[in-house]
Amino acid sequence: MTGGSGEDVAAALVRGLVARGESVATAESLTGGLLCGALTGVPGASATVRGAVVAYAVPVKERVLGVAREVLDAHGAVSRECAEAMAVGGAGVLGADWCVSTTGVAGPDPSEGKPVGTVHLAVARREHVQAHQMLTLHGDRDQIRKDTVKAALELLRDCLGQGVSGEGGTVETSGAVPAPPRPTRSARVGGAARRTTETARDEEG
Repeated sequence: MTGGSGEDVAAALVRGLVARGESVATAESLTGGLLCGALTGVPGASATVRGAVVAYAVPVKERVLGVAREVLDAHGAVSRECAEAMAVGGAGVLGADWCVSTTGVAGPDPSEGKPVGTVHLAVARREHVQAHQMLTLHGDRDQIRKDTVKAALELLRDCLGQGVSGEGGTVETSGAVPAPPRPTRSARVGGAARRTTETARDEEG
């Protein structure tokens, strides 16, 4: 994954999406709209940004984004499964070609055993998951949220840059390894952040 500030990445994403004639949306929990704000801060963003769903509470994830109760009960709100479902749900609700989701624990305290800085990101292209990334971030609440936005922008950039591999395909991000098998779709876990395999069961802090 190459460098660049979040502002630079957001501007490049807006230009690229406009050139492709595609739209983007966000489904956010711990970032509370900051991710969409980074995109809409770019001049001309209205040509590609559809909007955002800020699903901070678990019931909003379920009722607005369509995250299945079974997913929330089995894996929690801070999990790969929830992030993927949020991305797919956001793309559908907002009518976007691409949707990026964020869910995690921003702090200042752990949430039901999940350490502060645990974050899951996912990217969906319409109804298909294209990428997942788990982050272990450090710093205070504001820093974790800022770093989450930057990582989410970069994950979407990687998906757009590498293309997709078909209707049910996936995109591998830098350093990606296969995720455990899923019954209806698959994703890849990538990025430079430290990874863990523990699933989460909590709402963000």
